[in-house]
Amino acid sequence: MDLTVILTLLLICSLTEAQLQQQPDPDSNSYLKPAGSHVEEGNPSEHQQTCTQDINAVLREMSASLAGLKVEVKYLQKENEAKTRELELLKQQDQAHEGELITIKASANITENQVEALRREGEVKQVAFSASLMDSGSGDVGPFNAKTPLVFRRVVTNIGNAYNPNTGFFIAPVRGVYHFVFHIHGHGHASHPTAAMLFKNGEKTFIAYEYQPSYFASTANSVTLLLEVGDVVFLRQWENTRVFDSDNHHTTFSGHLVFTM
Repeated sequence: MDLTVILTLLLICSLTEAQLQQQPDPDSNSYLKPAGSHVEEGNPSEHQQTCTQDINAVLREMSASLAGLKVEVKYLQKENEAKTRELELLKQQDQAHEGELITIKASANITENQVEALRREGEVKQVAFSASLMDSGSGDVGPFNAKTPLVFRRVVTNIGNAYNPNTGFFIAPVRGVYHFVFHIHGHGHASHPTAAMLFKNGEKTFIAYEYQPSYFASTANSVTLLLEVGDVVFLRQWENTRVFDSDNHHTTFSGHLVFTM
């Protein structure tokens, strides 16, 4: 029942009660009734009781409706709270997915960088060279009064271009462990041995030395070195010695990177 009907009913009951409480006219045996009134003659208390009952019934119905509305409001509030929590959960999931996407992108970038680093490292690991003393012809080198650099002109292999055939220097392109081998050949001579020393920067390491008064003299040695980037490795002919090479490439210098550090 809506509010308009309730108010109308209350107004009618109030008017009826007012009419019934009017005193009878002294000159008449009946109650005064306003024109158009439908109030029937009778006991005033009965009419008042009827209105009171109607009002109470209306109030009970209003209370029941109000209670129903309260229940419905509480239900709607709970439903709204549930939807709010669901929306918040969706937002959190969306944020989590966004974070996962960022992580995946970062991981992809890291993986790409790692692949590039491995590619560069693979290129650096490809370091090896081998060269012989004379590019063409044959003959003896020396003797000299002091240690003299040996420049190996004929390059057979120079992967990584770390060896320079113009200077005889091997320059380390990366920090790592390198292995070097050198073979020195000469004609035997009573006064001039065959010998060469391998240097790391200005520091002597190993020597290959052979004294043979006649025929051929051959000697060799090898060394493994830990080199920093830019370290220089080269061979020097020992003083008062002779070294021989020919088209058969008897005197050689080789080296390669074993592993990076």
